Amino acid sequence: MRIAKRILAALLLAALCPATSGAAAPGEDPLLFSERGYRIDRYRSPTPATAPGAETVDTAAVVELLGASPPALAIDVINLTFRHGRFLQSEPHRSVPGALWLPNTGLGHLDDDWYYSRHDWVGYLLDEVGAASGGDPHHPIVVLCRSDCWLSWNAVKRLAEAGYQRLYWYRDGIDSWEADGQPLESAAPRPPPFAATGRQAPRRTTTRITTRCTTKPPATVS
Repeated sequence: MRIAKRILAALLLAALCPATSGAAAPGEDPLLFSERGYRIDRYRSPTPATAPGAETVDTAAVVELLGASPPALAIDVINLTFRHGRFLQSEPHRSVPGALWLPNTGLGHLDDDWYYSRHDWVGYLLDEVGAASGGDPHHPIVVLCRSDCWLSWNAVKRLAEAGYQRLYWYRDGIDSWEADGQPLESAAPRPPPFAATGRQAPRRTTTRITTRCTTKPPATVS
C-alpha cells in the first residue's frame, strides 16, 4: 500500500513539474515550432548541438573553411527590420569577412505569417546562395548568426531541404568569432528583388537547387 502511494505521488509530481532541458526539440512545442519543424518564437534561447543536414563547427573550423580552396561561403542571417520596401539600418553591422548578409531569412514563419509571406524571403535566400555558390550543391557553406540563436538553425534547415550537401552550422556565432579576436568586416544587407525601386546592388540570376538532401548529416565537430 505504501509503495502504491509512493508511485502515485511520484507520478503526480512528474505531471505537475515536468523535467525540462535547455533546448526544446523541433516539434516538441507547437508554440515554438511550426508544423514543418522550424523555430517560430524565442529565437535567442539555447539551441541543440546539431542542425538538420549540417556539421556543427567551432571558430577554428570556420577559420579553416574560409581559408580553404575553394573558400566556404559564409551566410549571415542576423535580422534587420524591413519596412516600406527597404531595410532600416541605423548602425553598422560587422560580420565574418566576406559574409553574405541575408537578413530575416532565418525566421521560421516566412511562408505562413501575413507580414512576411507578402514577399518571397525563401526565394531571396535560395537565389542569393545559389548565385554566390555558382549553383553547386556541394559548395561548402557556413551559416551563422549569434550564439544561442535559432535563426541560423532555421536557415541551415532550409538550405538542407533545398539540396545543399556541405553545410556547416557555426552554432557559437559572431559573438564567439569576435571574442576569439578574429577579424570583423562591415557588411551591408543584400537587397532582395522585392525591395523598393532605387539604388541597389545588381541582381544575379541563377538556377535554384531543388533536389532535397538525402545524405546522412555528418558528425558534430566539438
